[in-house]
Amino acid sequence: MPAPKPIKPRLSQAGLAPTHAVTALDQFGDSRDVRVSGESPLTLKVDQQEVVTLMTLGTHPELLALGYLRNQRLIDSIDAITSVEVDWESESVNVATTSGQGISNWQEKLGKRTITTGCGQGTVFSCTLDKLYDQKLTPVQIKQSLLYELLTAITQYNEIYKQAGAVHGCALCHAQQILSFVEDVGRHNAADAISGKMWLEDIDGADKIFYTTGRLTSEMVMKVTLMGIPVLLSRSGVTHMGLELARDLGVTMIARAKGKSFLVYNGSENVIYDAIPKRPGRSQ
Repeated sequence: MPAPKPIKPRLSQAGLAPTHAVTALDQFGDSRDVRVSGESPLTLKVDQQEVVTLMTLGTHPELLALGYLRNQRLIDSIDAITSVEVDWESESVNVATTSGQGISNWQEKLGKRTITTGCGQGTVFSCTLDKLYDQKLTPVQIKQSLLYELLTAITQYNEIYKQAGAVHGCALCHAQQILSFVEDVGRHNAADAISGKMWLEDIDGADKIFYTTGRLTSEMVMKVTLMGIPVLLSRSGVTHMGLELARDLGVTMIARAKGKSFLVYNGSENVIYDAIPKRPGRSQ
């Protein structure tokens, strides 16, 4: 008989409304009803032991907690988690484990941390860096035509940004399909929430593309690598350290992608130019 499937952890359903109605004065001095993005502190605990406080939109707090623990490699298997409970009164989320003893090797894993350039202040622990090069990414080819289709599909999202601004969006994509799209006040939070969904639903990243509206820093390259995703796409720019890390880890990095334009910073051998647009001022 086949082995029984692992029982998924129990998750609360405590997502917050993403925007709030406020009044502002425009350039004419007239009153206008507008929306602003939410932002709330959420202290992540494992078996009631505090790990970190995140500033978040709060729409996917359970997935954010799972993805943070996964991407930081603080818990190795989702089978070790029994529940994720969010309590907004205490502004906390507690992740209960099967052992009830919190994170193993706690002091060693959390002893050294690096504050990153992530919006809302991201953090990378030493244990994350230690396991980063254990990941083996297999290159995948991406057609230019598919890239254009994907960028067109993504324009249908970013709903919170369209209403209120002040957020970043991240998407998990398969070919031109958007499998998951998450917005948060920091791109690293949105990435972690998607990672949490992948962990919870056992989604493989090997044939996926990760899209973000934010800049491609070393932190974003680390996250997609730990999620097993070989292609990183952004409408924004890249940092030099992000590019160097992408080269080291074999991440195809495509940025400044909007409309028909983009720049391939790493992995050009994996891009198939099958839909080259007409150059300005030239006939075909």
